[in-house]
Amino acid sequence: MSYSGPHSDPFGPSDPYRPSDSFDSDRPRRSRLRRPLTVALAALVPGALLGWLAYEALGGAGSGGDGGPDGARAGAGAASSAPGTAPGGDDRPGTLSAPPSRATAPLRGKVVVIDPGHNPANFRHTAEIDRQVDIGTNHKECDTTGTSTNSGYTEAEFTLDVAHRLRTLLQRQGATVKLTQDGDRPFGPCVDERARIGNTAHADAVVSIHADGSAAGNRGFHVILPAAVHAGAADTRAVVGPSKDLGKVLASDFARSTGTSPSNYVGDGTGLVTRRDLGGLNLSTVPKVFIECGNMRDSKDAALLTSGVWRQKAAQGMSEGIVSFLHGS
Repeated sequence: MSYSGPHSDPFGPSDPYRPSDSFDSDRPRRSRLRRPLTVALAALVPGALLGWLAYEALGGAGSGGDGGPDGARAGAGAASSAPGTAPGGDDRPGTLSAPPSRATAPLRGKVVVIDPGHNPANFRHTAEIDRQVDIGTNHKECDTTGTSTNSGYTEAEFTLDVAHRLRTLLQRQGATVKLTQDGDRPFGPCVDERARIGNTAHADAVVSIHADGSAAGNRGFHVILPAAVHAGAADTRAVVGPSKDLGKVLASDFARSTGTSPSNYVGDGTGLVTRRDLGGLNLSTVPKVFIECGNMRDSKDAALLTSGVWRQKAAQGMSEGIVSFLHGS
C-alpha cells in the first residue's frame, strides 16, 4: 500500500467505512492543545536538565562510592549481568565490566641459577678439566666428562636438555633464570666457577642437574645437600638450612611429577644425601642442591632418561619444587 503523505485521508467524507475516531476527528483537539503543551515542555526541559547536572555533580546514585561516572556505569553493568561475564552468560568479560587484573607471576623478582652438569665438549679438553681447583676441604679436578647410557647418550646432553626445559618453565613463572653453561664454551666451567656464578647472581636458588653412573640394578633419583663446611674458601653454614628445605621440596615434587622412586642404593630411601666433597656445594653462599635424576647405567632408568616425555616431567617436577621453596622463603 502507498500513500502520498502522513496527513492524507484514505477515506472519503461520506465513506461508510470511515472509522468514528479517525485521525481527522482528533485534529481539532490536538491543535487546541498544541500550544499550551509546547509552552509547558519548554518550561520543563531546562528544569530537568539542571536536575540531571546536579545529580552528576554529586556522583549519582549507585556509583559504588567512587564519585565518578565510570563507577556509575560499572554499577549498571553489574546489575545487568553477572560480574565479569557478558550478558549471554559466557566467560567473556561484559562490555560494562572492568577488565580482570593481570595476575602477578609468582616468581617475579626471583633469580634462579640452573647448573647443567658437565659440558658436551669436555671430552675434547681432558687436560683443562683435569686441572685441580680448591674446593675448601681439599683440591679436586676442574670438571669431568660425566657418564652416559650404554647406548652412548651422554650425561652432558641430558643435563643441558633438562636445563633448557626447566628454564622455560621458570621463565613462564616470572623468574630471572641464568645457566652456568649453555653448550657455548669449549669446556667447563670448573666447579669453583659454577659456584661463583650462583653467588654473583645473588640467586634465590641454584639447582645442579646430573645423572648418575652407578651399577646396573641401582635405580632412582637422589638430591644431594651441602654439609656444614667451614674450611679454606668454603663456608656453607648459612645456607645448609635453606638448601635442605630446597632439597626436600625438590625431591617430593620430582617424585610426584616423574612417578619415579628415591634411590635404592643411597639415602636410605629418603632420596636425600648430604656430602662435603663437592666443590659446587662447598663454595656456594646461596641455597644450592644437586639432583641425580637417575642411573644412566641401569637399562630401566636409561629408558626414562632418554625419553623426551620423561625429561619434560623431570623439568616440571624441578620447577614445582623451586616454586614451592621460593614461595616459602
